[in-house]
Amino acid sequence: MTDALTGEPLRAEPAAGSGGPAAVPRDTLRGALELYLELHAHPELSGAESRTAARFAAHLAGAGATVTRDIGGHGVVGVLRNGPGPTLMLRAELDALPVDERTGLAYASTVPGTMHACGHDLHLAAVAGAFTLLADSRDTWSGTLLVVGQPAEETLEGAGALLADGLYERFGTPDVVLAQHTAPLPAGTLAHGVGGPMMAASAALDVVIHGYGGHAGTPQLTVDPVVTAAATVMRLQTVVSRETAPSDQVVLTVGSLHAGRLGNVVPDDAELSITVRAASDRALALALAAAERIVRAECAASDCPRDPDVTHLSRSPALLTDPSATATVRAAHEREFGHRRVVDWPGSMAAEDFPRFAVDGVRAAYWMVGTVSPGQWRAARAAGRPVPPNHSAEFAPDVRTALPAGIAAMATATRQLFKETR
Repeated sequence: MTDALTGEPLRAEPAAGSGGPAAVPRDTLRGALELYLELHAHPELSGAESRTAARFAAHLAGAGATVTRDIGGHGVVGVLRNGPGPTLMLRAELDALPVDERTGLAYASTVPGTMHACGHDLHLAAVAGAFTLLADSRDTWSGTLLVVGQPAEETLEGAGALLADGLYERFGTPDVVLAQHTAPLPAGTLAHGVGGPMMAASAALDVVIHGYGGHAGTPQLTVDPVVTAAATVMRLQTVVSRETAPSDQVVLTVGSLHAGRLGNVVPDDAELSITVRAASDRALALALAAAERIVRAECAASDCPRDPDVTHLSRSPALLTDPSATATVRAAHEREFGHRRVVDWPGSMAAEDFPRFAVDGVRAAYWMVGTVSPGQWRAARAAGRPVPPNHSAEFAPDVRTALPAGIAAMATATRQLFKETR
């Protein structure tokens, strides 16, 4: 079986002798691949995922799910009831990022300024393929399977919106929620957490600093918000270096700073977008309080005519998986893939809102799926730079290996949890 766009062979398992999952049936893999290629070429930003949702919903319905659309925005919920047993929920994300793709792939994004740079297209295709496998083998499991296409993950809003729209009340509270995420690991490998958070707690702030504009030649008659913003950006760096204990993990990033349009005009306002990440909710709260204090203090030091506007856009807790569910899934993956292809995940300062689904006794299982081919490793090494990571304009999963692995990983985990969850 070959990739219709690249002409290269698709592998449902790693090279001989390396260990790996049993081959994914060709028809299942072909359907998942077609979905992946279409989603990658037509990405949609958070809150605008209507086309992506429709395509994902159609795939689930075609495989036998009862599908409901427009939950918590463009959210998709597919339900497959298969006798008595636990309820398991598989989650994948619908949204892409505001990134101009530079991969050179034949199926690269056709939408200027928008790209699946975080692997959500692969998550969706892998879950769709896993659902097809499970629907076609109902004699191997018993219970209720929920598949959720979540909107607005990149803005950390979608999980909360789904829950607020009655996800659990309308479709049933799952015993375990499952998800997987692409990572710059060798394609065909999986990684599980070994204690501590898989991903960081995170929060996003928007800040508007109010100055008093005027002529660049008479700065004494203005309150320059650009100078205040620059001082704020530099002082914010001390939140990590001087206000965070060395034993805590905290990252603060000012991802954007916008002010003015002409060099000879002092603008009235400056805008900053800030993210704060921490390995614990306590450390995140302390860092957020320090960041807001610094913003307000710098505005006061500059004698700004009014207090800054500080808007808390989103917040998500650290991603902690359930030890029992993780042990069950990891053991199943090791049997399916071989011990050499299942490795430890040390944790990451990336963040997502999946932890919000693990409420009121709902347990979470989560793992990483490698995406990097040997050729990509060699190319990066020869160029003397890292492999393009998630959120990079050059992020390009080796779909020929990563997609079958993602399908097999999700289907294997789900079957085992159906057997062991009571």
